[in-house]
Amino acid sequence: MTYEQITYETAGPVAIITLDRPERLNAWTRRMSIEMTHAIARTNDDPALGAIVLIGAGRGFCAGADVHDQFNARLESRAAGKDEEWLDNDWVTTVRHAKPIVAAVNGVAVGIGMTMILPCDVILASDQARFGMFFIKMALVPELASTYFLVQRVGFGHASEMCLSGRMYPAEEAARIGLVNRVVAAEALRGEALATAEAIAANPDRHLRWIKRLLTENATDPDYRAVMARENDLLEQSIASPEHHEAVAAFRDKRAPRFR
Repeated sequence: MTYEQITYETAGPVAIITLDRPERLNAWTRRMSIEMTHAIARTNDDPALGAIVLIGAGRGFCAGADVHDQFNARLESRAAGKDEEWLDNDWVTTVRHAKPIVAAVNGVAVGIGMTMILPCDVILASDQARFGMFFIKMALVPELASTYFLVQRVGFGHASEMCLSGRMYPAEEAARIGLVNRVVAAEALRGEALATAEAIAANPDRHLRWIKRLLTENATDPDYRAVMARENDLLEQSIASPEHHEAVAAFRDKRAPRFR
């Protein structure tokens, strides 16, 4: 696939996907979504890569859906009797089944620009970043399972205020309520995101994705026996894996394990 609205590059074991419509603050389009999904699948298929960094070009991360290209087109399509899909793919499933993803929010992230990162594994923010659940301002409701993931990250009270008010949250407040893992200086964001992704990528691929699966399936399951059953099943597979044998041998030999 030829990328028109993102760029794709690698740095060691890390793939870097950059939303690349800086003149529109990287406003989301269906084309961008299809390209991001393709880039993630490409990374998943490359054994040399262990993690992904998702970042925006220019001074914004993603200013929500492109109002002209998306909202107007959708309304015109439905007025003409066509009911085209708004989202072309299951973004949440793509992210939760992917190699670990570090979202590096370098500027404004509102609407789908915010909901697309909620299922990511780590969220870092520039001190210039700002976040907003702007759906109410457009007479819409949130999507991409964000009413689940947002509550998981910040709790019911903060999620309610964010969604019902539609106000903008600066980076430091976003960190205080748990929306982002940490805030770093704007000029250090890319380097910090790469370092975080590289540290994750040093671990074995299968086990990283197994852990993501357990976190996804077990996070809100009140049946602790079902939770343990899922863990025990994957623990047995882990014990039998060559990566576990390598980890034990490395510990015995007092060296770093070689997983990739």
